[in-house]
Amino acid sequence: MKVFDVIQEIRKHKLIAVIRADSKKEGFLFSEAAIKGGLKIIEITFTTPKAAEIIQDLKQAYPEATIGSGTILDETTAKIALDAGADFIVTPHFDPDVIEMCHLYQVPIIPGAADLNGIVKCLKSGCSIIKLFPANLLSSSVVKTFKGPLPQANFIPTGGINAENVQEWLETGVVAVGIGSDLINEAKLTGDVSHVTKYASRLVSSLKEKVKI
Repeated sequence: MKVFDVIQEIRKHKLIAVIRADSKKEGFLFSEAAIKGGLKIIEITFTTPKAAEIIQDLKQAYPEATIGSGTILDETTAKIALDAGADFIVTPHFDPDVIEMCHLYQVPIIPGAADLNGIVKCLKSGCSIIKLFPANLLSSSVVKTFKGPLPQANFIPTGGINAENVQEWLETGVVAVGIGSDLINEAKLTGDVSHVTKYASRLVSSLKEKVKI
């Protein structure tokens, strides 16, 4: 999938399921349940055991979905994710080596930042979409504040996004939002992955009612 196509998919669907699991099986099942609930963009965090294998399995099972990798902390891990076929890479921080590698392989890279200094570094490195992280320590009004001096910056807030506040964030004009713990918490507690599907379906239905996608 080309860079433009991946970015267009993210812009179109607006909801990214951030999957942080305790095992390969759990990671695949949570991702599968999210896809069945209507979420088309999946981010497998590399804190999840055998994350690369999950990416490979998901891409084979669900070719219609866009599967990326998150919590990439270094160049070596980025290469593992790229070799697994990740459609996009997400980092919680600014890492010029990871960014350079992704540019080399023509894979979208979404680095993380939480202040103007970090955002400017990302923009200078050719990254127009930035992970606003951790969003739970900020408020949705920060998007307008950052876009004042940096109107060219685009954001994907992640951290603390849920069914109750997702619309508030989307109304600020962000490219998309990352939804993690609230999506999978109930399933982790009960062992019933249908909770992921139900939550995902709720998010998608709410989005379709209020935002043209």
